[in-house]
Amino acid sequence: MSKRIDPEVRVIYGRLWHYVTPHKLIGTIAVIGMAATAVIEAGLVALLQPLTDEALVAKNLETTKWIPFAFMGIFVLRGMSGFATELSLGWIGRSVISDLRREVFNKFLTLPIKFFDSQAAGPLLSRMTYNVEMVAESVTSVVTIAVRDTLTVIAAFGVMIYFSPTLTIFVAILFPIVAALVRLLGIAFRRYSGRIQDSVGEVTQVTDEVIRGNSVVKAFGGFAYEQERMADVDEGNRKQNMKLIRVRSFGVAVTQVVFGFGIAMVIYVASQQSLEGSLTAGEFIAFFSAMMLMLQPVRRITNVNATLQRGVAGADSLFAVIDEADEADSGTIVAERIRGDVSFDKVAFSYGNDDSAVIDDISVDINAGKTLAIVGHSGSGKSTLASLLPRFYELDSGSIRLDGTATTDYTRGSLRDNISLVSQDVVLFNDTIRNNLAYGQLRTCSDDEIMAAAEAAHIADFAAELPNGFDTMVGDRGVLLSGGQRQRIAIGRALLKNAPVLILDEATSALDTRSERRIQEALNALMKNRTTLVIAHRLSTVEKADKIIVLDAGRIVESGTHAELIALDGHYAALYRMQFSDE
Repeated sequence: MSKRIDPEVRVIYGRLWHYVTPHKLIGTIAVIGMAATAVIEAGLVALLQPLTDEALVAKNLETTKWIPFAFMGIFVLRGMSGFATELSLGWIGRSVISDLRREVFNKFLTLPIKFFDSQAAGPLLSRMTYNVEMVAESVTSVVTIAVRDTLTVIAAFGVMIYFSPTLTIFVAILFPIVAALVRLLGIAFRRYSGRIQDSVGEVTQVTDEVIRGNSVVKAFGGFAYEQERMADVDEGNRKQNMKLIRVRSFGVAVTQVVFGFGIAMVIYVASQQSLEGSLTAGEFIAFFSAMMLMLQPVRRITNVNATLQRGVAGADSLFAVIDEADEADSGTIVAERIRGDVSFDKVAFSYGNDDSAVIDDISVDINAGKTLAIVGHSGSGKSTLASLLPRFYELDSGSIRLDGTATTDYTRGSLRDNISLVSQDVVLFNDTIRNNLAYGQLRTCSDDEIMAAAEAAHIADFAAELPNGFDTMVGDRGVLLSGGQRQRIAIGRALLKNAPVLILDEATSALDTRSERRIQEALNALMKNRTTLVIAHRLSTVEKADKIIVLDAGRIVESGTHAELIALDGHYAALYRMQFSDE
């Protein structure tokens, strides 16, 4: 099993190392600092021999006057090298975190919407926070141990060999045993580290849902249920961490026992050599101190495998996101502003979960400046059909054309620049009203243009009553505003974009009757001379559409104007009568 894992670890860690290599200068400083630390600590141990033999045993103080100054100099140098090492490694670690986090975040911006449909938000957020930190810890810890601790062990061995080659042989026998133990424990470290990171994602997911859906939790008495959910996922996280701690503690304990046997053997042999006169007290103290100096680095070398495997598991999860395919963008045509002729030709689409098609063989043409209303029961495919136009999803078959050119021939940016969207699920960012209006590429709009759009969408009415006006923060997802106010901002954003093609997906669903009437006037003005796809549940809002199509199970079952469909007395007429009687 280890043979299969080791090459994979090398590949992942080698790839991770590319995030470190740009910081070669800082890395060089860190390596010099760590090497200096190892040499200085070995020198400190070596000084114990003359201190013991000359000052303490022989009491020859004249020849040992320099020793206090040597100790002082060593500790000054040790502090300087430690400072350089910690600062350099910290800088590299935070740089790796920043680079990885930004790369994953940038990947989120370019991934297709279909990816997010199949992924829970919690694990994705966990990768951006917990996993990235584990990766950085792995980089800095492994570098520290690979350089400083390894050099410390080598330097300590040098001191030991200098004072007693015979005793050094007994210590050297222990290292293959420790190395074999480290290799065996690495398999468990990697397995448990991956499970821990998954469990952190589950904890994040439950927490995120409770925060976002707090009103639902309170309204439906979900307190005990959510407590149970958190207890389950948190207990899973605790158990996985305890498994890792048990394995790591076992490794440390076994290593200590192995070294305990070695120390006992060294003491026995040293006592024999001392009786024979071949080992002085100072030489033994220096040798024993060098051996003790090795214990902590060896313990860290044993434990670093857990950190390494945790970092590799974290890096693997990050690279899985980074390696996901971006939205396909093979188009080459850049259209500044299209006329707005839209044509759906035998369009079919499914989400890929099963064989059932959400959109099935739909063909419809919309002339520039005209309005197409899409109606039907919930789940009939209305919103999905509209989302295919800006290429939020790729077609299974058929084609969609704008001004006679397939949407796939346009660059994605050019295509979407010509389409505005107002959806039922309004997305606002935790920013000001002004910045939510002039979002993204609309930031270049002038204040006059922003205010004109705000007036047309009746945003100025409620913004004037807020403490900071248009500079008022809207809160997470616009929670500080009412549903109608959020909807008006989304409409104002579409007004400000002023695109030739407009998609209105239940754009007035969150408005009261008075607000809807005023917004509808603004929308009517916006829809003039623009190709508009209107998805509406309330059929009274689409009576004036140039063409209405009725969807059922992803297929067009009726098509025509409002008057024609009422006269037909089919699906549309039944829906209309049902709503009329409800009202």
